[in-house]
Amino acid sequence: MRALLKSLGDIWRLAIPYFTTRDIGEARFWPIRFKAQERWIALSLLIAVIGIELGSVGIDVRLSYFSRDLYDALQNKDGPEFWSQLLFVFCPWAAVGISSAVLQLVMRAYLTIRWRRWMTERTISNWLDGSAHYRMQLTGSSTDNPDQRIADDINQFTTTTFTLGLGLLSKFTSLVSFSVILWTLSAGFTVPGTELVVPGFLFWVALLYAVLVTWLTHLIGRPLIRLYFQQQRYEADFRFSLARLREYGEQVALLRGEQAEHVNLSGRFRALIGNFLQIVDCRKLVVAFTQSYAQANAVLPFILLAPYYFSGKVTLGIMMQTVGAFSNVQSSLSFFIDSYASIAEFKSVIDRLTSFAASAQKARALSTVKPHIEVGQGGQDLGMQGLEVALPQGKTVVRIKDTTLRHGESVLVNGPSGAGKSTLFRAISGIWPFGDGAIRVPANAKVMLLPQRPYVPIGTLRAALTYPAAADAFPDAMVRATLDDVRLSQFADRLDEEAHWGQTMSLGEQQRLALGRALLAKPDWLFLDEATSALDEPLEQAMYHLLPQKLPGVTLISIGHRHTLQAFHQRHIELKPAADGVSEPVDVQAVTLVAV
Repeated sequence: MRALLKSLGDIWRLAIPYFTTRDIGEARFWPIRFKAQERWIALSLLIAVIGIELGSVGIDVRLSYFSRDLYDALQNKDGPEFWSQLLFVFCPWAAVGISSAVLQLVMRAYLTIRWRRWMTERTISNWLDGSAHYRMQLTGSSTDNPDQRIADDINQFTTTTFTLGLGLLSKFTSLVSFSVILWTLSAGFTVPGTELVVPGFLFWVALLYAVLVTWLTHLIGRPLIRLYFQQQRYEADFRFSLARLREYGEQVALLRGEQAEHVNLSGRFRALIGNFLQIVDCRKLVVAFTQSYAQANAVLPFILLAPYYFSGKVTLGIMMQTVGAFSNVQSSLSFFIDSYASIAEFKSVIDRLTSFAASAQKARALSTVKPHIEVGQGGQDLGMQGLEVALPQGKTVVRIKDTTLRHGESVLVNGPSGAGKSTLFRAISGIWPFGDGAIRVPANAKVMLLPQRPYVPIGTLRAALTYPAAADAFPDAMVRATLDDVRLSQFADRLDEEAHWGQTMSLGEQQRLALGRALLAKPDWLFLDEATSALDEPLEQAMYHLLPQKLPGVTLISIGHRHTLQAFHQRHIELKPAADGVSEPVDVQAVTLVAV
């Protein structure tokens, strides 16, 4: 019971934000377009869908009386009554039922896609806000494959919520409606073979029978919840491995790593298949049991009612109406049994979305949970006081008592591999909260950090160059001039060509593309984390000459291992491990900046 209440609570927490949001949405009620709060559009559609569902149950109840009268007409060989029931009762109600079913399908699909769109946008925002997408990778959370959770799990959640929710509502309404009919029709029935009268005898038989079978179904199919959860993870891991192989195809080919990749992919696929076969084994038992139950249901009401019919206590019409009522009650009580596999898969989707939301919230909260690195604004210089930069596991890698990077100066930071140079840059940029102390960045300054391996989005080369600004944020002449500045003029005619540029360009070309972004963005402070490591020394020298020319007044902070870089910086800081292994900054020397 506790697990059921928890699952219902999770569904409520996932679903209710959409139906209470105050976001403004646009809708069309042909041919009128209008804007309103999204919650009112959603609730209006939901009420309409539920109303149609309840109406369809009412039609089923009315047709149960049609069934009784039709069979009585057949038993009495009353031709006029038979045709009257078909033409003036069945046909009108059937037409209403068909029309309402089509209307409900359209309204339900419209509501589902609106809900999915809103939930997807909200989930993406929560994932991206506060660099949660990055921090979730650092915290070692169990949130795997966020792409699948956003693309697939939200789709399954919105679709299955309506499927199961409306199914449950329909079955509950049918249960109430047909229970009254069944109770009334079997009010005077006696227990077969005795004279004991049990009010609503057939209702109690249906109820006890369904409860017993539901309990047995749950015992048999309970492992499906865990297996479906694992299957989604195995499927996503396999897809991710394939995508990663495509992304790093050149490196794999150079290392002749095809055999190793084949072994890796085969291993992941074997895990997928193994889990799938476990699902098949479990579902085999569930299907065998539920199908046996379904076959028994087809004849059980006739077995129970036959003695009363043969004894003349009920007519053929009443018998058929009673059979129909018994079947509807039994079907309603069997909702859990018939939908067990879908419910198990739905439960795994809920668990994945809930854990994803919790992990994103935990990642965003890292900047508020003590201890953490406080990044504030003030003054013109960048200051670090009492700063300790740590790994997510808590180990301190950099310790800075009091260091200031002055506005307008160029600084080279180097040190042994693993000294924490890149981690320090991440802390300054505000995306690395692990540690303690304070970093003060210049107020209202535009800060930009270029990593060693740039991010190159799939799309046009123009969009890749202007990223994260829009592709049309800069004049065409400026974009082309920037390409020429960073020695990429050979791509000028391909600016609007869509391609996977991260695979088309060499790493050196990608690094120059990133430097072009900096020229367009014109930051006040530019941090280069080995951002020219793939360039040869003459080309690297040309880029370092270019930056102060195109970005006068920029404060340039570089990480690099080449000694030639010292000539392009006024100040040289080396991170040296102290006695306890924690790196501390040491000013090595002041140098004369190479003339531009």
